[in-house]
Amino acid sequence: MRLQKHGFWYHALDVLFNIVVIVAIVAAIRTFIVSPFQVEGSSMVDTLSDKEYIIINKFAFLVGNPERGDVVVFRPPSDPSKYYVKRVIGLPGDTIMIRDGSVYVKAAGEKEARKLEESEYLNPRNLGHTFKHPPSSGDRGSVSYEVPAGDYFLLGDNRQGSLDSRSFMGENGKPIPFVKRDDIKGRVWFIALPITKIHALEAPTYGF
Repeated sequence: MRLQKHGFWYHALDVLFNIVVIVAIVAAIRTFIVSPFQVEGSSMVDTLSDKEYIIINKFAFLVGNPERGDVVVFRPPSDPSKYYVKRVIGLPGDTIMIRDGSVYVKAAGEKEARKLEESEYLNPRNLGHTFKHPPSSGDRGSVSYEVPAGDYFLLGDNRQGSLDSRSFMGENGKPIPFVKRDDIKGRVWFIALPITKIHALEAPTYGF
């Protein structure tokens, strides 16, 4: 079998073509399937810590919708130029109530509100210490949120130190407690770095 020799430009174009293909594949993966992010701040401790690297699953929300308990990356209504990471608490049609330090959910179509069992992911400092805005106020009074269709209500796991749906506000100071479906970019799949903390995030079991 004879091998045909090719000139310099043939090989240069072949290398360039392969680079373009690889870049296109990586771009497609980052756009539609998975993407890395670095956590900034302590609003999700103990679930996520400052400076950890996480991988988010974007494809999950191309074929489905966020579920209660998902930890997601999204653009907050108070500053769409940024990315935040929080936990989905309220789904479209839900009524979310915060009273006496706990979260209650009246799911869409249900008549009774249920206390949300959050011991799987809230540490002792935060369990039973979800307060009205501002989160560190210690205010155990009652407040409720009716989640509109297509919107979600999100809270950080560090309930006393999280800027979330309780605190989002527009430039006019008016509360904007809900996050649009299109602004939720992906579900946190696993922690990638540091190596000692590599593990996948599992969805909590609420029983409803």
